[in-house]
Amino acid sequence: MALAPSDVDARFDRTIDRWFRDQLAMRPESATFLGIHDHDGELSSGGRDAIDEEVAFFRRTIDELSGLDPSELSPERALDRDLAIHQARLGLFWQTEYRPWAGSSGGAEHIGEALFPLFTRDFAPLRDRLESIAQRLDAAPRLLTETRERVTDPVRLWTEIDIESTEHLPGFLDTILAAARTDSGDDALADRLAASVNTTKAALAEHATWLRTDVLPRAIADWKTGPERFEEMIRLRELEVDGDEILAVGEELLVSEKAARDAIAAEIDPSASSAEVADIVKDDHAGTFVESLGEYRDSMDRARAFVVEHGLATPPDEDHLNVIETPSFIRHLIPFAAYYEPAKYDPRPVGTYIVTPPGSPQMMREHNRASISNTSVHEAYPGHHLQLSAAITNPSLVRLFSGAPEFAEGWAFYCERMMKEHGFDATPKGWYIVHTDAIWRATRIILDVQLHRGLIGFDEAVDRLVAETGFERPAALAEVKRYTSTPTYQLSYLFGRHMIEKLKADVQAREGADFELRRFHDTLIYGGTMPVSYARRLFERNDQ
Repeated sequence: MALAPSDVDARFDRTIDRWFRDQLAMRPESATFLGIHDHDGELSSGGRDAIDEEVAFFRRTIDELSGLDPSELSPERALDRDLAIHQARLGLFWQTEYRPWAGSSGGAEHIGEALFPLFTRDFAPLRDRLESIAQRLDAAPRLLTETRERVTDPVRLWTEIDIESTEHLPGFLDTILAAARTDSGDDALADRLAASVNTTKAALAEHATWLRTDVLPRAIADWKTGPERFEEMIRLRELEVDGDEILAVGEELLVSEKAARDAIAAEIDPSASSAEVADIVKDDHAGTFVESLGEYRDSMDRARAFVVEHGLATPPDEDHLNVIETPSFIRHLIPFAAYYEPAKYDPRPVGTYIVTPPGSPQMMREHNRASISNTSVHEAYPGHHLQLSAAITNPSLVRLFSGAPEFAEGWAFYCERMMKEHGFDATPKGWYIVHTDAIWRATRIILDVQLHRGLIGFDEAVDRLVAETGFERPAALAEVKRYTSTPTYQLSYLFGRHMIEKLKADVQAREGADFELRRFHDTLIYGGTMPVSYARRLFERNDQ
């Protein structure tokens, strides 16, 4: 028999409902991303006032929710209370201590991210979505101007990335405009959009000039977090260890995964050198990128069927995924592929799996068939898409805003090895890529810690990534650029897998013969995206 919510539960629900609406008003792009389309024509402020508003919001969240006794709340609400406080503390530290907004304007990337779901998600007729895009573009020059006031401590590398984003965004705008001309059936709307695009392009050109002539000459701030702040980020993320322990896991896994790859290389060709085996694997690719995209889609479909057939997890009733090219404005930061989760409130939630076209014939080798299989496991099934499609079915509003990377990235990375162990594309070439990608993630841990502790520099990090993984240099360069502005994120892949496997071992030891892998996986992914240390409570509650 269900119990009526307590007075404290009801107070919590009212607080969280207001908390949720405040975030949507503060970040209209988030509303679009979630499938709430009341704010689709709006673009948030790009100035210091937006930072101050977020800081006040985080402080208010901590004060209000700390005043509620978790012992008086239902278990789900107590978990959400703690999770919202956790997220607010992290956000507060990010905005007041790390302050990335002072090092780069990020204006063009902000605009591109705001347009992306409107253009790629088919939640409404194209004409309606194009009108919202035009409205957001009308506000783009204002946002670009506002971002300039907050760049008080510019970082040279980030400014160079900012310039790249600013110069690449017009290509994405042209793609949108071309669709308006050919597919909308509304010439007047296409003309209206063209005017907005032209105005935005002019503002972007002016912004790029400002970045080059005003910002670059004074861009002397250091992008490194520093040992103390890096350690505080790890503590606030509640990873349950310190940086030295995480680094030790990375170094240990790097050694073991390299040994495993050497062993599998001997199976591929015992007479070949390491470089020759890498060529054998990498040279097995389609002739064109268009053909490769078809192979990504086929691999994704096969992986989903395998998950269902082998009872590894349960897909949600609403399960839709599109595979498209990475939009131009972020290609310089995403060398391979990435994923955008479906919108919870769209009538037909659709995930978006983006794949970056090769910038050179050399980069086509990164789309080899064994890599396509492993990437589709990571990004699609049972990785990001399955996990995030399941997570949005959870009724919690708090968990919609909880993006713990050690859970999301750790889960996707965990799935790579788990699927091979169950037989999915478990060929020598397939295992070679699994070990190579594990070496990549182990190297990420090492580089994440060492870069932000100031132990190595940017160029040295690129060289080591190439040496350890065999990546083509353009891919390694794009990777390390991202590492500089995402401290503690890159370690999340491998260490997140480490945490999930430890949790599974603990649950399995406790349940013994009653342990079921599908139930373990479903409990995790349907519980919502949260730190693994919080997800552990889902299993503790099930034991009561």
